[in-house]
Amino acid sequence: MEIHPSRKISGFVAGVYAAFGGTFTTEPVERLELTYTGIEGDHHAGLTRKSGSREPWYPRGTEMRNERQLSILSPAELVEVGRKMDIDRVAPEWIGGNLLIDGIEHLSMLPAATLLFFESGVTLKVDFQNGPCRIAGGAIADHYPERDHTSLALSFVPAAKRRRGLLAWVEKPGAISTGEKMYAQLPEQWIYPG
Repeated sequence: MEIHPSRKISGFVAGVYAAFGGTFTTEPVERLELTYTGIEGDHHAGLTRKSGSREPWYPRGTEMRNERQLSILSPAELVEVGRKMDIDRVAPEWIGGNLLIDGIEHLSMLPAATLLFFESGVTLKVDFQNGPCRIAGGAIADHYPERDHTSLALSFVPAAKRRRGLLAWVEKPGAISTGEKMYAQLPEQWIYPG
């Protein structure tokens, strides 16, 4: 079995956003105040959450750990998603992004258990990729009224596959601000042969 060693990749915070309204869409904020429950007052805050369609092994509505406290996106991947959807722009806040991280190539492909260390002292732990859905696609389509809403919303799913960013939870709380340096500490990696 081939083992790839742990390593660090540096990046920086290009934007911070929170969902303080009644929806998953976010808005730019000065900084993210993080506790063990996530972003205080955010739509996805909480130590636990209710299971949904992404957890078919539980009856819908089962209380479970909230590994979706933060949605982390890459500006380069958003550009590529927009290109594949044939639109000018996909803004992080339209699809509920909380952190925009620049400087890490193929951000969405970082493995589960990657630790994100921020200059301020915050640590986030990556759960996994965020799967694209038509609800986020619909939020994008809302910004392009000249296009067919349904087909544009549905085009987000294949366009954003493996480019929809990461889901993470707070391992060490604090505050994160735009412009802050950070690095990703990747764990050892291998392909389990079964």
